[in-house]
Amino acid sequence: MTDENQTAKGESQTAHSKSQGDGWQPQAELGDGPTVESVIEAVLFASDEPLSEARLADIVETRARQIRQHIENLNDKYEANNNAFRIEQIAGGYQMLTLGPYNYWLKKLLRVRSDTKLSAAALETLAIIAYKQPVMRADIEAIRGVAAGDVIRALCYKGLVKIVGRAEVLGRPMLYGTTKKFLEVFGLNTLKDLPKIEELKKPPA
Repeated sequence: MTDENQTAKGESQTAHSKSQGDGWQPQAELGDGPTVESVIEAVLFASDEPLSEARLADIVETRARQIRQHIENLNDKYEANNNAFRIEQIAGGYQMLTLGPYNYWLKKLLRVRSDTKLSAAALETLAIIAYKQPVMRADIEAIRGVAAGDVIRALCYKGLVKIVGRAEVLGRPMLYGTTKKFLEVFGLNTLKDLPKIEELKKPPA
């Protein structure tokens, strides 16, 4: 290989390394993929803790000063669109946070989540109702071996259990079943999606 060819090859390799070594090139500007801003947005949306400029720059593969400019651009878009959130500086980093005027509704959400926390007794009772419904209180108590009135009332209050009818026996006691909220809380589409009883049995040691 001649010196002239070696020089041309070296220049070609240098140009190629420059085009590949400056970090990924956002393709969305050409309509083919994500932009730097959309990647920053996705990362902050998925993170449950503040991310520093350096950390964001490392993830996105860009410079810290560009991170600041992109975040300003994103916040300008959020404000123009009247979005309920902004990217804020907190604890030495950036985090996507909901604006203060929405705290009233967020507190209601947190209260609902708290209301759906269940004790072991409540979970046992709920499982019996889910699998045996429609079921009488007496049948629930026979299975658990303890009084179930308070627990059933608590489950009704949480919206997980409801009265679905009355049994055709002496005294016509109430029958209990699960609600739509029960399906939502446990991620079920229908009651058919409940695990089979056989699947819940412990495997032999």
